[in-house]
Amino acid sequence: MSELTTEPGREPIRVLVVDDQELFRRGLTMLLGVEPGVEVVGEAGDGIEGTALAERTAPDVVLLDIRMPKRSGIEACLAIKEAVPTAKIVMLTVSDEEADLYEAVKSGAAGYLLKDSSIEEVAQAVRVVADGQSLISPSMAVKLIDEFKQMSRPERDHASGLRLTDRELEVLRLVAKGMNNREIAKELFISDNTVKNHVRNILEKLQLHSRMEAVMYAVKEKLLDLP
Repeated sequence: MSELTTEPGREPIRVLVVDDQELFRRGLTMLLGVEPGVEVVGEAGDGIEGTALAERTAPDVVLLDIRMPKRSGIEACLAIKEAVPTAKIVMLTVSDEEADLYEAVKSGAAGYLLKDSSIEEVAQAVRVVADGQSLISPSMAVKLIDEFKQMSRPERDHASGLRLTDRELEVLRLVAKGMNNREIAKELFISDNTVKNHVRNILEKLQLHSRMEAVMYAVKEKLLDLP
């Protein structure tokens, strides 16, 4: 588990919970409400209500179910990202379908957790994505890599003209393994800020918006040699 903690004096992470299962939603809201450094600013029972509430409250993180009435979590993710670009979306769902995971990534989700995750894992996911990183359940990470490999085009040359440096490729390989900035910094003996700069440069060169999208693109374009 990551060692991220809330810094003294730092504003609490404002979280919105959107799920049509009332018992699950209320329980999650209650448990997150007592987590240090986390403030639940609202809850909603469907995608339309959740989008409207996100516009009103401008949360830092939105926990979204995928299967919801009126507007699905994927549709809500797109709408919320358009209305509140700074909001980080974490899909919290029972669905372990590769298609849902892939659509969530394409829609801009920064995290994907299954509902059997512990409250500690959910709270940690909130902190990780609020810090600008991505997070998915380990079991889903395997499926995501498999999906990337299915998309891979063998005929594509490694030298795709993107001109990532050797260090950037090294960072990207570690991102693909699910490591966060602090873990990458420790692995490469560099500072957290240097890792952040490398990730930012990678995203700019690939013209992408998230770490998961960068890994998806890199595998598809044969820039990474994954097992």
